[in-house]
Amino acid sequence: QSSEINSGWIETDDVTALIGTNESGKTNILVPLWKLNPANEGAIDFIADYPRKRYNEFRNVTPQPCFIEAVFEVGNELATQLAATTGLPASELSEVTIGRLFDGVHTVNFHNAKPARVIEKKRALDLVSQAESELTGLTTLKGDETLKPEMLQAVKTAKTALVDAREIGSAQLDHVLSALAIVKVGDAPKSSTLVPRYQRISDEVNTMKEEISHKHPNDVDDATQLVLEKMPKFVYYSNYGNLDSEIYLPHVIQNMSREGLGAKEAAKARTLRVLFEFVRLSPQEILELGQEAKPIANQKLTQEQIDESSEKTKERSILLTSASADLTQKFRKWWKRGNYAFRFQADGNHFRIWVSDDKRPDEIELEGRSTGLQWFLSFYLVFLVERSEAHADAILLLDEPGLSLHPHAQEDLSAFFDGLAETNQLMYTSHSPFLIDSDRLDRARKVFVGDDGETMVTADLSSKEGDSERRSAGYTVFAALGLTVAESFLIGCEPVLVEGQSDQLYLSAIKSLLIAAGKLKPARELIFPPTGGTKGVKAVVSILGGRDEQLPVTLFDSDDAGKVIVKALKNGTYSGDQALVLEVETFTGMPDSEIEDLLPSEVIVRELDRWQRGADVQFEEEYKAGAPIIPQIEEWAKRHDVVLQKPGWKVELAKRIKKKLLDGGAAAVPVPILERWTMLFEALQPARP
Repeated sequence: QSSEINSGWIETDDVTALIGTNESGKTNILVPLWKLNPANEGAIDFIADYPRKRYNEFRNVTPQPCFIEAVFEVGNELATQLAATTGLPASELSEVTIGRLFDGVHTVNFHNAKPARVIEKKRALDLVSQAESELTGLTTLKGDETLKPEMLQAVKTAKTALVDAREIGSAQLDHVLSALAIVKVGDAPKSSTLVPRYQRISDEVNTMKEEISHKHPNDVDDATQLVLEKMPKFVYYSNYGNLDSEIYLPHVIQNMSREGLGAKEAAKARTLRVLFEFVRLSPQEILELGQEAKPIANQKLTQEQIDESSEKTKERSILLTSASADLTQKFRKWWKRGNYAFRFQADGNHFRIWVSDDKRPDEIELEGRSTGLQWFLSFYLVFLVERSEAHADAILLLDEPGLSLHPHAQEDLSAFFDGLAETNQLMYTSHSPFLIDSDRLDRARKVFVGDDGETMVTADLSSKEGDSERRSAGYTVFAALGLTVAESFLIGCEPVLVEGQSDQLYLSAIKSLLIAAGKLKPARELIFPPTGGTKGVKAVVSILGGRDEQLPVTLFDSDDAGKVIVKALKNGTYSGDQALVLEVETFTGMPDSEIEDLLPSEVIVRELDRWQRGADVQFEEEYKAGAPIIPQIEEWAKRHDVVLQKPGWKVELAKRIKKKLLDGGAAAVPVPILERWTMLFEALQPARP
């Protein structure tokens, strides 16, 4: 991103899905991120990467504009190392912004670091006053009778300098040290009790001065270098890199040494490079090992030449057989959908990949198998080689993964991403609803083209995206949600209707935590389809109620809007099943409460302040326990000009809180809250005939 044209900040999870229509710019998000710190290749190309409409302007600018910036959480271990290096608290070094300019230069910014530049005035005055009091009370020995009044006068002068100052910085502390230095203590008796106490004042003032003289960590070379060394690598993969079944070795050798390849050719060359790295042979070696010995000047080959040629061919065959077995074994551990066996074959100038499986034991060229398998094998090789031990924490960037897979296989791929995310953070682009987990909609980020023609990204999946041609970016999520609801009809889930997406996020998190704590064993899978607010409830109820003549459970906030719909449903559709219409205040014991009041308030307060970190007054300073929290947040925002975008701010806050709750686990939730949740979920599962 540049300072004037950028996508906006994109918050990522362990798995993040960038969804959007074709040509919305999804790839243009992944590629710069890859080039921030590529595991392999990934050089910045001015022609490809400069904004076209500003190419002429940018190419001659010094310093070059920023191409990409990312904020990293550094983790406790690195934060502790940085604290030792800079002298600042680890809490101020827990996040760092790393950027890369178009000329490849990296920038490092510890954006939360605020090295102290002033000392609290009271603290400095107390130090001097305490010293003055103690000096006054000390006994004067022979030889330092004149020293005591001089010391007290110097301390008084120092104290006056502090009292008159508006704030206490390095300059004011230097005035104190200068005033103290006037007294010469060298001739005082060695047994003097005045001198040690007097000298201690200067030592303590110097300690204060050191506290406010730390360099900003941005200017500490050891700190910035440490961050750059620890920054994770990025592995990028797109469908362009899919392997072909037959590879012409002379062409491969030529392309792997050429510069200026197009995107498709470069991606293919890269996959071939990692393929041959896996085989542990270069294409040139495979070609040479397969060359038959040729006679010179029509002379017959000697037996020695024939044996040497035969030995080379045998060696190549053994090497390729070994590599084939290695790939087969590792791939089976990695991808469970199909028991595949691979065989590498070299024949003259050609290199082939053959595939079989337990259902189809006859070998078929890779190109004759599904494009889905071609994608998996190609991606696996890139992942396996580029995510080497040196890049063990690499972040994976997948462009339109599994596009050609069957929907069921795409769902498997989505679950497979969760497994990868245990060791490697992952971000991918897609417009397939089968690659969006409806239980984890908080992972999705919508990508669309803004009114100015630039790519924009938002976590607000319900936001409008511009004209009618641009409003379909979020359709993938809505389709995914529809698939989940439809599937619940087929497999007998228990839908619980809620008002909005934030309710859905909170309840799905609570469900996971209760199951983890052993307090919930649902007879049927609980899902929480949002109705789009209280106005949409009746329509959704009429649809769901007709599927098996059983009305779904509903849960509403106890605010004014919620009470209206609760009354209407109990007097109408649910007149005979009023126990299925639930209100939040039943479980919070708090009038007018909302779904947020079911959660640990300290988590909400902390995450809100972290999100709105630019606010002049933190919400924590004004929060009052025992009252509904949402109205308090809205009033706080109004008082302090904090902009909470409507609609959508509650959803954004819910995503943050859900992640924090799941990261902490059930053990971090207070027991009374777990008991409250347990009571709620017992009510959400009524006995059915």
